[in-house]
Amino acid sequence: MAMTDTNSGQRGHTLTDWRPEDEEFWKTKGHAIASRNLWISIPCLLLAFSVWMVWSVVVAKLPAIGFEYSTGQLFWLAALPGLSGATLRIFYSFMIPIFGGRLWTTLSTASLLLPALGIGFAVQNPDTSYGWFLILALLCGFGGGNFASSMANIAYFYPKKTKGNALALNAGLGNAGVSVMQFLVPIVITAGVFGAIGGEAQSLPDGSELWLQNAGFIWVPFIVVTAIAAWFGMNDIADAKASLATQLSILKRTHNWIMCILYTGTFGSFIGYSAGFPLLMKTQFPDVNVLSYAFLGPLVGALSRAATGWVSDKFGGGRVTFWVFLGMIIAVYGVLQFLPSEANPTGSFWGFFACFMALFFLTGVGNASTFQMIPTIIRQEIPRLLPQLDAAETLKTAERESSAIIAFTSAIAAYGAFFIPKAYGTSISMTGAPNGALWSFLVFYVLCLVITWGFYSRKNAPVPC
Repeated sequence: MAMTDTNSGQRGHTLTDWRPEDEEFWKTKGHAIASRNLWISIPCLLLAFSVWMVWSVVVAKLPAIGFEYSTGQLFWLAALPGLSGATLRIFYSFMIPIFGGRLWTTLSTASLLLPALGIGFAVQNPDTSYGWFLILALLCGFGGGNFASSMANIAYFYPKKTKGNALALNAGLGNAGVSVMQFLVPIVITAGVFGAIGGEAQSLPDGSELWLQNAGFIWVPFIVVTAIAAWFGMNDIADAKASLATQLSILKRTHNWIMCILYTGTFGSFIGYSAGFPLLMKTQFPDVNVLSYAFLGPLVGALSRAATGWVSDKFGGGRVTFWVFLGMIIAVYGVLQFLPSEANPTGSFWGFFACFMALFFLTGVGNASTFQMIPTIIRQEIPRLLPQLDAAETLKTAERESSAIIAFTSAIAAYGAFFIPKAYGTSISMTGAPNGALWSFLVFYVLCLVITWGFYSRKNAPVPC
């Protein structure tokens, strides 16, 4: 028999009494429930990022097993999961208040089985067409969409004083899925991990063998386990329910669109660099075994995000974000100095690599700081925009809009996973080098720096945070 509202504040898996800002409630009951939901959410999100970005490794290996595509075609394949993932995020942004966090996390995690199994079967068939690979690349976007709903869900569970750190843990350790994938996949594709069930190896020109299908199959058992854990272990919050029309009020909020720009500068950079890093290194430094190093960039970015959420809680997200963009401008300029050029035809791989590690680290810090800014901004804006609301309604509206904006900004920013690899490919095809793309990124960071200073971090800023 389901527990009743009066006895426990819970009906089945739905929390009918949820007051995270009430310190006594949070200490005696809320923290334990929120922590359980967070620690189930994290592996679900980690797998989502792994599947979303697995295509970046698969694409780099396709020519070796006989799929002869041009550099432009390969960059298109690397970029498409970013395009579909970002587009899906727009829709996923509004799903939690409609379906509930428990159901939607279960369904969105289970959906990862489609690209994981699809990749495993497609790479074993030498007759698989480029068009089918394009479809699989788009299906990998299911993993990208999950981030928006996951962050919106966790935002409901935590009080303002710890929300920044909770979101940083969920996002940061979830982002680590990119690094886990880029580390694990190069290992599992070198052995018949699944035996005869997994299919035969592909022969390489040097006589060695590759089981590229394992890049997809390796995630299947983990997806099944985490989807089951989400169904049986997570909760819905009754107060988080809202119609789509109610949630769409965020489209009228000026700061929603401003934060879309800033989060594109941080998360859009992180996920775009993660998607394009292996192929960029392969084209610029062909003598380097890129898969031995590619996982380090996303790992640094994910860990810095998870570890620095408290910095923004303590010093203010706006201030931290300002310094992040300044550092990113310097780091991109550094990358440009170490690329192959007429003066230095071989370039400097280690200088290039060090500057990119700095970029990944800064994107992680910026990911945490921008998300910390959103609830702070909205809590200041709602009383100004909706003065007719009483204190309780103001708080509830601010929480709902903050959650929706967090999800929506993540959707817009995720287009970085498409535009950054595509920008590399376009720049290389037009000029023979990726410099033009990197200069455009630098200019964008200058714009983000000015916006952050003007609205949030300067003295007497309109919305200090």
